[in-house]
Amino acid sequence: MDPSYSPYDYAVHEDPYPIYARLRDEAPLYRNDELGFWALSRHADVAAAFRDHATFSSANGVSLEPSAWGPHAHKTMSFLALDPPRHTRMRALVSKGFTPRRVARLGDGIRELARGYLDAALDEREFDWVADFAGLLPMDVISQMMGVPEGDRAEVRRLADLVVHREEGLNDVPPAGMGAALELVGYYQDMVGERKRRRRDDLTSALLDAEVDGDRLDDREIIAFLFLMVVAGNETTTKLLANALYWGARNPAQAAKPFADPGRVDAWIEETLRYDTSSQMLARTVAKDTVLHGRTVPEGDRLLLLVGSANRDPRVFERPDDYDLDRDTSQLVSFGGGRHFCLGANLARLEARIALTELVGRVSRYEVDEGRAERVHSVNVRGFARLPVRMEVL
Repeated sequence: MDPSYSPYDYAVHEDPYPIYARLRDEAPLYRNDELGFWALSRHADVAAAFRDHATFSSANGVSLEPSAWGPHAHKTMSFLALDPPRHTRMRALVSKGFTPRRVARLGDGIRELARGYLDAALDEREFDWVADFAGLLPMDVISQMMGVPEGDRAEVRRLADLVVHREEGLNDVPPAGMGAALELVGYYQDMVGERKRRRRDDLTSALLDAEVDGDRLDDREIIAFLFLMVVAGNETTTKLLANALYWGARNPAQAAKPFADPGRVDAWIEETLRYDTSSQMLARTVAKDTVLHGRTVPEGDRLLLLVGSANRDPRVFERPDDYDLDRDTSQLVSFGGGRHFCLGANLARLEARIALTELVGRVSRYEVDEGRAERVHSVNVRGFARLPVRMEVL
C-alpha cells in the first residue's frame, strides 16, 4: 500500500518521521491528489530545490493553506513570498535594519530577559517550560527589537499564537486565527504611523529609514515584515527551545554533555535543529514543467519541500534517528537555502545559545512530564504548546 501523507493530519503532528522514512524510500516524489500537492522528501532534492528559485517559485507563498496561498501571499509573508528581482530588492532593504551588528547588540538584552524569566521559573522548581520561558523570551526579544511596549507584549504573543494554531479537520487558518492576523496587522500599522511621526532606536524606525540607491520600503512592506517576524521568528525559536529540552530528556546521555560542558550548548542546538526542526515543510510553485524521479510535475502545481524529512535522510546523516550531539550537522536544511536562507537564523541561534547556556549554568538536572506535554497543531511548525518540567537548581 502506498504511503499517505497530509500535513494537516494530527497523527503526523505527533510523529511525522515514520511516514517521512516511507516517502523517502517508496515515493521520493509523492503526489496527494485530494489536497493538490506534490512533495519531495530526500535531502538532495530538498536542498537542490531551495537553490533553484527559477524552477521552484515562492511567488504564491510557502504555506499550503488556501488563505495563505496565492499572488497576495507577500502581504503577510513579506519577502518569503517573493522571487527575484522583487525578493532581492526587499531583502536588501530589510537587511539594512537587520544587520549582524544590530543582532549582536541584542545579546545583553536577551541575557537579561532570559535570567529574569529563568529566576522566576526556577523559584517554582516545577513549571511549564513553554508558558513560563520558551514562549516568552523570543517574543520579548522580537518585540523589544521592533519597539513594541512592554505592556503590549502579552497581547501580541496571544495573537501570534492564534495565528499559527490549527484545528483538527479544518484545512485552513481557523476564523480565530484570521481575526488575530487582522488585529496584528492593525497594531503594526499604528506602530509604523507613530514611528513616522517620531523615530526611535528600534527596528521599525530602521526599516522606515532603510534605503538602497534611493529606494525605500513602503508602509505595507514594513508591516508585512513585522508580521512575518512576530509569527515566523517568534514561533520557530520557541519551538526550538522546547524541542531541545524534550529530546534532551528523552536522551539523557546526550543532554549530560552540555550540562557537563556549557561549550557543548551549540551542538545541542544544532542537533535539535536537525533531529526535530521547528519548520517541517515549505511550499513552492513549480514555475515550469519539471521532471522529478521520472515523473513530470506540471507548471503551476504546488510542491512541498519536507525539511523535517531531509534532515533525517540516511543518505546524508548516519544513524539519522539517533539524537547525537557529536555528529556533523553541517548539512542540515532547517533554515532553508539559497536566496531564501533564513534572515533570522543568527538571531534564533543567538537566543537559543544564551537561553540554554543560562539554563545549564543554574540547573543540575531536569525531567519532562511527558504525559502532560501537549503538541502544537500546525501545518508548518512542529513543537510543544505545553511542556511541564521539574528542575533541580544548583
